[in-house]
Amino acid sequence: MRVTKHEHAALRIEKDGATLVVDPGSFTAALPDISDLAGIVITHEHPDHWTPEHLAALRARHPSAPVFTTRAVAAQLDGDAVVVASGDSATAGPFRLSFHGGVHNEIHSSIPLVENIGVFVDDLLYYPGDSYALPGREVPLLAAPIGAPWLKIGEAMDFVLAVAPRAAFGTHDVPLSAQGLAMHRGRLRWATEQGGGVFHDLDAGDAIDVG
Repeated sequence: MRVTKHEHAALRIEKDGATLVVDPGSFTAALPDISDLAGIVITHEHPDHWTPEHLAALRARHPSAPVFTTRAVAAQLDGDAVVVASGDSATAGPFRLSFHGGVHNEIHSSIPLVENIGVFVDDLLYYPGDSYALPGREVPLLAAPIGAPWLKIGEAMDFVLAVAPRAAFGTHDVPLSAQGLAMHRGRLRWATEQGGGVFHDLDAGDAIDVG
């Protein structure tokens, strides 16, 4: 399975000629043409994780591709989505999906919390969305949030230490300057290595194979 990091929090996952897209949001450039879109996962309602424009473009070419998301996002799609919650599982083409967590990490006490679902793909790639929800199982590849209004780097390090992935890379990185990104990558590299894993510096368009 090949995982391509796009800008900010967007991921493209490819397997057996099929593609799964995760969190194509407002900081993400137009995704390249996809020949066989098996499904779309939107972890929560914030615009840096999905936009109507991205979703419309993907569904115009692949109208039968299901969207797996929270109740709040599904409501904005007039119910034209598969609502998922922590503990649920689903399939999208050749991909097996399980969902974890349920609540966005707190930004500030004045800002209401929203639903958030992390996704585990084929028991190979875990992406928690905007949370530190633990998947409760071994993680071959972790897409770890690395920069956000809600993120404290020490807590992000503790999350990686708790997951102890075999490999990891940083996502959710647009808020960081080049210097800040390098510093945070160094912190998450250290945390990944404590469990014997390898941290990869992936920029937008870079890919990694797992499985």
